[in-house]
Amino acid sequence: MEIDKKIIRKLIEVLEDLKKSLKGNKIINSDDSIEEKIVDSKAVIKSPIVGTAYLSQEPGAKPFVSVGKKIKKGDTVMIIEAMKTMNHVPSPINGTIKKICIEDGQPVEFGQVLVLLD
Repeated sequence: MEIDKKIIRKLIEVLEDLKKSLKGNKIINSDDSIEEKIVDSKAVIKSPIVGTAYLSQEPGAKPFVSVGKKIKKGDTVMIIEAMKTMNHVPSPINGTIKKICIEDGQPVEFGQVLVLLD
C-alpha cells in the first residue's frame, strides 16, 4: 500500500495551521481523567464494572435507594448491567445516602463514583 506524499504534506500543513491558531489557548486532552473532589463524605461507592446502571429492579419500580435513606452494609444500592447480566452493587458500609451521582439507565465506567455516603 503506497501513501500519496501530497496527501501527507497537505495533512502536515493543516495540522501546523491548526497548531498556530491554537497557540496560547489551553488544550484539555480528553484522555486526561478529570476527577471531582469529593468533600465531606465518609465513603463513596464506585462502579465495579463497565455497564449500564439502573436505580431500580425494573422500569417504573421503586428505586433501591434515595437521598437521605439509611442503608446497611451489603444492601443493594443499584444494578449494573454488563453483557446481559444484572450485577447488584452492594454498600460496603452502613450509612446514609448523601448523593446519587448517576442517572437511571446511564452508562458507567469502571471506578466511576456512583453514590456518596455519610
